[in-house]
Amino acid sequence: EVQLQASGGGLVQAGGSLRLSCAASGFTFDDYDIGWFRQAPGQEREGVSCISSSAGSTYYADSVKGRFTISTDNAQNMVYLQMNSLKPEDTAVYYCAADPRDYYCSGYLAGGMDYWGKGTQVTVSS
Repeated sequence: EVQLQASGGGLVQAGGSLRLSCAASGFTFDDYDIGWFRQAPGQEREGVSCISSSAGSTYYADSVKGRFTISTDNAQNMVYLQMNSLKPEDTAVYYCAADPRDYYCSGYLAGGMDYWGKGTQVTVSS
């Protein structure tokens, strides 16, 4: 069974850093596009970042460019989101998701990822 689990969230002050991890199981990790999304209370879910191994490409939301970095360790079936210079507006539940199409993060860009894991809470205090 396909499983995704995000972890690594917590409470930090503005300007601090966190690294989120996404553990995947039940599928061939390097055959998927992997994306990070977030949802704040009362807000729509939004895409944060995506990595496409087949295309060798990454994508970032304008709001996080220069602050967040996505990376993978295919041997460990892990994807990471390094978050630096955190702002209060980054506060949200963060989710990782997978798209078996593995094609230029097309699912991420269109909002059509197939598999979702439980999220991890990130809270940034002012």
